[in-house]
Amino acid sequence: MALNDPAQRNQVIILQDGYSRQEIGDDTAMRANCTCTLVRCRDGTNVLVDTMTAWDGEHLRSLLGEHGLGVDDINVVVCSHGHSDHVGCNYLFQKARMHLVGACASHGDLYMSHFGSGKPDEELALDSNGEVVVIRSPGHTLSCVSVLVNNSQLGGRVGITGDLFERREDIDDESIWKNAGSENEKLQREERSKMAHCCDFIVPGHGPVFSVNALMRKKLKQYAVSSA
Repeated sequence: MALNDPAQRNQVIILQDGYSRQEIGDDTAMRANCTCTLVRCRDGTNVLVDTMTAWDGEHLRSLLGEHGLGVDDINVVVCSHGHSDHVGCNYLFQKARMHLVGACASHGDLYMSHFGSGKPDEELALDSNGEVVVIRSPGHTLSCVSVLVNNSQLGGRVGITGDLFERREDIDDESIWKNAGSENEKLQREERSKMAHCCDFIVPGHGPVFSVNALMRKKLKQYAVSSA
């Protein structure tokens, strides 16, 4: 089959859209769970990005089962950062060759030197074709990472960004991502603009995937420049 056949592209599959909302009747609490994404690389590597809360184990098993996979079929687990609603089910994937929590890579008690250079543009390829890579995307936390999927079935590059973007609406309303917490708002603005300019689609931390257009890129660049 030709490479432009969707079956020969890297498959980005949203297992569950994330959400975040104020708890009804309690303005001191909120409910949140992450967007959980499966990437089926065309070389056969299966990557799971963000594993939801520790109470979602059986639900996540079921979601993977809908795609003919079990927990032992996941080769790499990537958690965009270390908050509990993004790492809760990591314990299920003990056959994976690597877990990444932010920029920290490990297998069992072995910690690896990936992202050890300190260079902001360092990349880590997860597949043999170099089409699915992890990059640093600090802001929400300073150790945040995102997964870039090139040659995707969606028809362009996909950025799976964790809470760099909360959801599509936070492009127009910055208070959404600010209220979710940011360790460095200036840096987060810059990284959001970079991500929007290099991606055609974004999978945010707490909402559905959305396509990126020129107006969004312009707005995000203006925010980044104004905070410089």
